[in-house]
Amino acid sequence: MPIPQALVTRYFQLIAGRQFTEGERELERVKQKMPKTEWNRGYFRALYGMYLSQKNNDNYSFFAKLDLTDKPTLHGYRREFLDHTRNGLHGDFDRGYFSAWSDCMRVLTRLEVPTQQNSTAANVAAEKERLETLRSDKSQATIANFLKKKLADAEEE
Repeated sequence: MPIPQALVTRYFQLIAGRQFTEGERELERVKQKMPKTEWNRGYFRALYGMYLSQKNNDNYSFFAKLDLTDKPTLHGYRREFLDHTRNGLHGDFDRGYFSAWSDCMRVLTRLEVPTQQNSTAANVAAEKERLETLRSDKSQATIANFLKKKLADAEEE
């Protein structure tokens, strides 16, 4: 019985989104559906390693250094992992391990990840709108109004 790709895809989405409780449940479901083979043992070890590196915020791990917005690089990693999967010099465990990573790269290339720049631009726009609201509300004291009044009072003395 092969590993259900829907479960694995959901698992990758959860750990990429840092939803660890649900990800752990999904990982347990994947483990229950896997037959006991050396290839599946390698596949599962890769999945579990991805989970641990994300959960522990391991800055030195491969997963932490991935730029999820750089699709061409993710495709390149996938091709490299697929090459290892097809390499006859690797044992079944290793081929399963690299297969999990190639599946992960496949899912990550299809994920829509909000870019940091877009969220920063949205924060700047929201802050500017908030400042405009303060300026138009005459009953609201602002630091600029306070400093103008202090400066005017100091000049009168």
